[in-house]
Amino acid sequence: MAARSLWAVRWRVQRLLSSSAASDGRGCLHLFSTATQRTAGEDCSSEDPPDELRPSLAERALKLKAVKLEKEVQDLTVRYQRAVADGENIRRRTQRCVEDAKIFGIQSFCKDLVEVADILEKTTECISEETEPGNQKLTLEQIFRGLSLLEAKLKSVFAKHGLEKMTPIGDKYDPHEHELICHVPAGVGVQPGTVALVRQDGYKLHGRTIRLAQVEVAVESQRRL
Repeated sequence: MAARSLWAVRWRVQRLLSSSAASDGRGCLHLFSTATQRTAGEDCSSEDPPDELRPSLAERALKLKAVKLEKEVQDLTVRYQRAVADGENIRRRTQRCVEDAKIFGIQSFCKDLVEVADILEKTTECISEETEPGNQKLTLEQIFRGLSLLEAKLKSVFAKHGLEKMTPIGDKYDPHEHELICHVPAGVGVQPGTVALVRQDGYKLHGRTIRLAQVEVAVESQRRL
């Protein structure tokens, strides 16, 4: 009995020692592992910044996009400024052309009228030099020839520039082309409401009336304005 009791006591002592050694080993291992983790963490923290301080991929993409958009805005601004400058230059040139057209638009017409003036001047000089005193017939003939030449030249100039004389006799009265002076009794073969007489010729320029013809219009009654 005594031997069995002694053996039981020894077994318990060995078991306690084994448990204590295992516990001490695990504690040492735990302390070593904790120390290693702290050292590794300190090394990492000394080399790399924390994750919350690092820019994310989305932030980098936004920055790149912002830089690209800013460059596009600058390019568009430069193009807009150039377009505005070109438009202003075109407007100035157009305005200058319009002003020149107003001033020199009748240049060709005036040049042709100068030729008419030359004919008139030459006719006058010729009459004054060649006319014999007392010979009125020769003078009248020279005047007639000069005026005929002058009229022909004027008609040629007018036709060249689209200026046309209206011949409204027998036409129906039109307030857009005729200026009514008075009414006259309709004669034989004259329809009432038509132009019976022209007091002053009217003219059209390329189909547009620039001067109304002063006319007398035939009516059935004997009333005059």
